[in-house]
Amino acid sequence: MSSPRRLPRTARLAVSIFLIWLAGAAAAPLDPAPPGAFTVAVIPDTQGYRGARTKAEPQSTEPLTNAVFQRHTRWLADNVRRQNIVFVSHVGDIVDINNAEQWTLARECLDRLHGVVPYALVVGNHDMTSQGDASLFQRFFPPERFADFPWYGGAYRHDRPDQRVSAGNVNSFQLFSAGGLDFIHLALECNAPDDVLAWAGDLLVRHSSRRALISTHMDLGVLARPQTEEGFKHDPTGRMQWVKVHGKRGNSPQQMWEKLYSRHPNVHFVFSGDQSRISALTLVGQGSVGHTVRALLSDYTSSGPLRLYRFIPAENRVRVITFDTTKEEIVTRSTHVADPARHNFELEYPMAGPTARP
Repeated sequence: MSSPRRLPRTARLAVSIFLIWLAGAAAAPLDPAPPGAFTVAVIPDTQGYRGARTKAEPQSTEPLTNAVFQRHTRWLADNVRRQNIVFVSHVGDIVDINNAEQWTLARECLDRLHGVVPYALVVGNHDMTSQGDASLFQRFFPPERFADFPWYGGAYRHDRPDQRVSAGNVNSFQLFSAGGLDFIHLALECNAPDDVLAWAGDLLVRHSSRRALISTHMDLGVLARPQTEEGFKHDPTGRMQWVKVHGKRGNSPQQMWEKLYSRHPNVHFVFSGDQSRISALTLVGQGSVGHTVRALLSDYTSSGPLRLYRFIPAENRVRVITFDTTKEEIVTRSTHVADPARHNFELEYPMAGPTARP
């Protein structure tokens, strides 16, 4: 498995042009989406809880807070029109400790998006047990919460006795259109087992005329499970080959690629989080049926940034913007990655004209 490849020459040129623009705009508010453009927002892991019964402050008696999560959803709700935000995805690790207190606060944060913009939630390894029990997520974000929205497609169901695993909106799909394009979005749990991938594959076939976006918790990162903290800094990176949940039933990101992403020509983007020590990675590769899949990792340790994917159909490109909602500025470096090109760049993506068929 190779490391994330270097961007093509045309993409590198686009990055250079974007960085010249960025140098003069980083401290200013983000410019609005231009006419005809639309934005898909991705919220990275929101584990920055503070106060009583948190990992960061286990001895605290202060009330539970999550200032960054609050700011993310407030900014997104306030900028739906200005940025023409058509969809929001959270890539998992919504909570830091899987308890009712944190889930209550998470729902309060996400209530700002409810009825304002279509959104989806991924269940990360912190959001369930290592065996896949996601009963608290199911309690706070059941399918019934979304059932009345026309964009909500539904959730994976099974008839096994233990409904705490994989069912109850733990895996879901959404349908939306923007810029004259039709999309299907799949929210897949961390290390989704085979039965979930079979369900997702059926959906991709059923909606083969729609462009598919997939959000899952683990995808890009360190290839093999690091044995030391230094491994996160020095070990090879790419599509991960290890699992955190579901035991032998769980699929590694590499297996999810082989069993799902690479097999369906309408899969164009895969969004993920999880790897906070790496922050940002991009891997553009070819599926087994010749389609281009753009995989993008963003995990900014709940420090303030989120990701904005500005689709510009008239120019057949997507501008990737990492924006700090607490500082109200574009991010040019992070704790682990000082290279601006890892945070802000452009991707070719056919949407209009004779090349519109990806």
